Amino acid sequence: MDKMSLNEIRSKFLSFFEEKDHFVRPSFSLVPQNDKSLLLINSGMAPLKPYFMGIDTPPKKRMATCQKCIRTGDIDNVGKTARHATFFEMLGNFSFGDYFKNESIQWGWEFVTEHLKLPVERLWVSVYENDDEAFEIWNKRVGIPAERIVRLGKADNFWEIGLGPCGPCSEIYFDRGEKYGCGSQNCKPGCDCDRYVEFWNHVFTQFDKDEEGNYHPLPNPNIDTGMGLERVACIMQGVDSIFEIDTIRYILDGVVEISGQPYGKDPKKDISTRIITDHIRSVTFMVSDGIMPSNEGRGYVLRRLLRRAARHGKLLGIKELFLNKLVDRVIQVSGGAYPELVEKREYINKVIAIEEERFQETIDQGSDILKNYIEELKESNQKILSGERAFRLYDTYGFPLELTKEILEEEKISVDEEAFKIEMEKQRERARSARQDHEGEGWKDDIYSRLANEIRSQFKGYHSFDLSSKVLAIVKGDDIVDGAKEGDHITVILDETPFYPEGGGQIGDKGVLYNEACKVKVLDVKKGHNDRILHICNVLEGIIAVGASVRGVIDQAARMNTARNHTATHLLHKALKDIVGQHVEQAGSLVTPDRLRFDFSHFQPLTDEEIAKVEEAVNMKILESLDVEAAEMTIDEAKKKGATALFGEKYGDMVRVISIGDYSMELCGGTHVKNASQIGLFKILSESGVAAGVRRIEAVTGIKAYEYIREKELKLVEIASILKINPKEVVAKVENLVHELKTVQKEAESLKNKLASGAINEILETATSVKGIKVVAYRLSGVDMDSLRNLGDKLKDKLGSGLVVLGADYHEKVNFLAMATQDVVEKGIHAGSIIKEIAKIAGGGGGGRPNMAQAGGKDIAKINEALQEVMALVEKQVK
Repeated sequence: MDKMSLNEIRSKFLSFFEEKDHFVRPSFSLVPQNDKSLLLINSGMAPLKPYFMGIDTPPKKRMATCQKCIRTGDIDNVGKTARHATFFEMLGNFSFGDYFKNESIQWGWEFVTEHLKLPVERLWVSVYENDDEAFEIWNKRVGIPAERIVRLGKADNFWEIGLGPCGPCSEIYFDRGEKYGCGSQNCKPGCDCDRYVEFWNHVFTQFDKDEEGNYHPLPNPNIDTGMGLERVACIMQGVDSIFEIDTIRYILDGVVEISGQPYGKDPKKDISTRIITDHIRSVTFMVSDGIMPSNEGRGYVLRRLLRRAARHGKLLGIKELFLNKLVDRVIQVSGGAYPELVEKREYINKVIAIEEERFQETIDQGSDILKNYIEELKESNQKILSGERAFRLYDTYGFPLELTKEILEEEKISVDEEAFKIEMEKQRERARSARQDHEGEGWKDDIYSRLANEIRSQFKGYHSFDLSSKVLAIVKGDDIVDGAKEGDHITVILDETPFYPEGGGQIGDKGVLYNEACKVKVLDVKKGHNDRILHICNVLEGIIAVGASVRGVIDQAARMNTARNHTATHLLHKALKDIVGQHVEQAGSLVTPDRLRFDFSHFQPLTDEEIAKVEEAVNMKILESLDVEAAEMTIDEAKKKGATALFGEKYGDMVRVISIGDYSMELCGGTHVKNASQIGLFKILSESGVAAGVRRIEAVTGIKAYEYIREKELKLVEIASILKINPKEVVAKVENLVHELKTVQKEAESLKNKLASGAINEILETATSVKGIKVVAYRLSGVDMDSLRNLGDKLKDKLGSGLVVLGADYHEKVNFLAMATQDVVEKGIHAGSIIKEIAKIAGGGGGGRPNMAQAGGKDIAKINEALQEVMALVEKQVK
């Protein structure tokens, strides 16, 4: 057995199956396409489900992939074990109704023995206990002795997810040797010890499970195999841990270099080093597939992994930002197989650096909160921080329990770890429930999968707006029907259509279908599986029938307005890259006849100057009357020409490339104008944030842009009329009015302070002595907090020694203020505690320092009652 690098194993596997007439497809994105049952791609077969279900037709009946995958179900074990990882690569070969067990088994054996050159005497296999066919192939055709073929039960060797396609499995094992075993004479695959490593699972999908639990033979059984690349690399390189294989060890060495902590000396620090190594692989690949950190969905998974890695960096003593420094190591070892990593290098670095910096700010907030907890514990002479508070620091502020304990130990305070564990388990249970709810959909029936495979549509609408077509199918509700009558809501599939189906951010066309027997309104158009275009319609008149010829006419005015907005979106994308930065990537878009919306990756609001420059750049290109051309070419040709591909889009071998002069070139299936001048005018309406690291521009073109500017002009004229001036003088007039208003406000504030100051002597006359301390508790009206503070300072100075507590209503809200001189603070008075208690009475809250505190409230009627409580609180506090 020759030692072989991970990248070499991947290459050999894909080349082997390419020679076996398989279509070798690059890895699908980690973001599932048209699959709501998954948050992230977690297996090699997950992106291929539509092919196995018959919803989509595969590009070839034989396929092979190396699929990037993310699993976080066992995240707590990552770094603690030799094999757990959140990111991994899955090698797989697949047959969609083509070859079956015989070829799958024999090719599997050929690859591992002749290409990987694994020693035959160390290989074992398992089969499902009732699968005599697989046993015979392994034993009679491959030649494996019967004693090295293990029959295992349903839990180990039968694959199924709820209802639908399922079948037995056969797995190939590698014997690591007796030193890894349990010592039992019966030790063999299926044993719980570490001797036998399963590394290639062959699934024979040959049954269809119904709701009664019956297994029906599939007419066209499938093959789905999966071999963990990292696991087989461990075998080929003779190492016990995935963190020791060449590519991952290279990343781990980078962590060691940054932290200065040698690997293999301290078990706890080694765990942190391995966690960072694993997580930086995950976040690098996730960001390269367009996932952005957020507080929900896959964005939350990314944020959790990134922040967990950053936390473990702190445990290793790394004080500066460091994660983005490791990105280059990930790209260096994986960029050859995944060119998107190289293409998005700058973008990946930027996203990770900014998210880590934000986490640094968050963890600093956590430090401040922990300090407050410590102060409260000391004041109440307690020595244990509650598990709930420790968990809040962990869950909300990313504070690891170990860091909390370390800080508390310096203050001789401990943590209720049992309560912390209970809170942690509650969170895990919530996550498990959410995951089950999200992933429990399994194999779902799709009514369109019942249609004959030859029912497909061709889009002819790039040049044809009025087209005669044949009705191939009609779906009404959950039924496939032969016809529909007036009043029915239906979905129609045509052989050819001028209607653009929603895609790439562009909404579907509207229009009518008609013939002498019917008139049908097309409300929307969607893309279906298997190259079907779904026209969502209402029957207005007559009867539409399958097999009939109908004329399809789109709303051409709406289409043209949509085309203006779509072409403008491409110009906007390019202008943003040129002016804001090359890290800008499209993160979503919406193109309608009325407006366009463009989401893009950027990490701070655009300045007014940047917005103006972007708007000007787009309009200048419109004025240059650049030709807009569409060309079809292979995906590789398009990339060589420099065409921009978009995150999350699914591209085939042949793509459509839209070029606007020599300014912009993007892969796009949408509809466009023929010349940029047809856009007319481009106007940005707004720029805003929609998520962490994602900004949004909304804009209009053509007649909508003209209407927008005309509306603003009319408003300006209206304002000028109210001010009784010329529209050209509006700005100067408004500036004067603002200046006059500020002057009036200052005078009003000054008058208010004078009135409040004039009441000082009157207020001081209400002072009461409590245990030798002068206490003022006084109610005012119409006084804001700033004025209340000014008055409080003057009263405290005049009082000389004592406590001042003021309550006031202001704009239907309650303000409370408490101030104490230093000598009464030394006697036990705590303004913060007093203000906190009286604010509760008025339905509010607040606090502060012993000598000064403020609070708010909601119930104005309770102000007097709250102030009456001051004397009793002073009685309790004075020593």
